[in-house]
Amino acid sequence: MNINYFSDTDTALLEFSDRQVSETVELSENLYLDIDNEGNPVSLTIEHASVSARLPDISFHQVKQEEVFA
Repeated sequence: MNINYFSDTDTALLEFSDRQVSETVELSENLYLDIDNEGNPVSLTIEHASVSARLPDISFHQVKQEEVFA
């Protein structure tokens, strides 16, 4: 997964795979999901990311299975 933040446009692009995009679905005014021809997510674009998604402040935490079921 790659996360790119474009400060000049306050846009975040989360890339899940390198598959070819076949369709872009507008989920809301500031949220767009790119999917491949099988319906799998390829990328997610977040407009006004510093406000709507608190980007570029990013933290990553990998949850272990034991933590999920605790």
